[in-house]
Amino acid sequence: MASINKRGEYQWEAQVRRQGFPNQSKTFISKAEAQAWASTIESEMARGIFVRRSESERTTLETVILRYLSEVAPQNRGAEVEKMQLRAILRDPLAKRFLATLTGGDFATFRDNRLNGRNGHRRIKPATSVKELQLIKRILNIAKREWDIYIPENPVGNIRLPRINNARTRRLQSIEEQYLMAALEPVQREDNGNFGDGARNFWARPAICLAIATAMRRGEILGLRWKYVDLHRRVARLPVTKNGDPRDVPLSSEAIAILKTLPQSLDGRVFPISPESLKKCWQRAITRAKDAYCNDCANANQRPDDEFLVDFRFHDLRHEATTRMADRIRNPLELARITGHRDLKMLLRYYNVSAEELAQKLG
Repeated sequence: MASINKRGEYQWEAQVRRQGFPNQSKTFISKAEAQAWASTIESEMARGIFVRRSESERTTLETVILRYLSEVAPQNRGAEVEKMQLRAILRDPLAKRFLATLTGGDFATFRDNRLNGRNGHRRIKPATSVKELQLIKRILNIAKREWDIYIPENPVGNIRLPRINNARTRRLQSIEEQYLMAALEPVQREDNGNFGDGARNFWARPAICLAIATAMRRGEILGLRWKYVDLHRRVARLPVTKNGDPRDVPLSSEAIAILKTLPQSLDGRVFPISPESLKKCWQRAITRAKDAYCNDCANANQRPDDEFLVDFRFHDLRHEATTRMADRIRNPLELARITGHRDLKMLLRYYNVSAEELAQKLG
């Protein structure tokens, strides 16, 4: 039975009580609105289609995001990345909106603002936007299924996701590799004979060489432990990968030779350095390689190549390694077992077999 009570000079409170249902109440600025709302709730209860909307009507998007960060994110391997991805929306006025008022159009506007760098946002790439939207969608699904917050339809579920076209094809040219490896050579300091600081870190060069020899990702290389390396069987076990599944990496003779030169650290890691240290080593090596190249060109009175080591990233070593392997491993399924690619379509760009070669195979 519904009751309408006046609360103050400009407010009317509607209350609905019915056996078998939770008590419902809501405040309006007019008696007519309160009566209309109460009639709707009573009708839904009578037809057995009532759902409790109070939580979504008083819970903001910011509230569920912060709850996700405190309760769910710490259990994920990418917790720190998720925090960075959610900072943008927490700064947006959209975070202060109640869940019941959010629409697909709101998130479409947020998407466009992020892609175009509008309304105080930094311009981002389509791949980053897709990750943000998918994360928000996942949070809203958790709020609905596990936190008992009624959301009739996920507002992110039906909006258009940006098209991703960020496949990199940057190859490491022979002369670039020559100067890069020279720049990575560790040098000894004259004062105490020890290796220098992070700019000439002893571990940087073998880590980069191993990346080219195995196509492993940076995180996989830095997470590699000696107890998972079997030099006799020529296999390195990766218990945790980006995809979440373990995999065994076959080691070539080149990879074995690199690993045999490394001293074994007390903590069991093959490369006892942090991601930040390796990142700085990489950046400094690129700078030194460019400087050495330009100096040699000047001494030889030659014009340097403007594209020398430009926009070459550590992750491009994985592409370089996979491209080199594709020349020897002609079966894409076998190559996928080595590199850990789940989608064979990602591997097709590494195979450039001509129609004439395929015709010869057909006989």
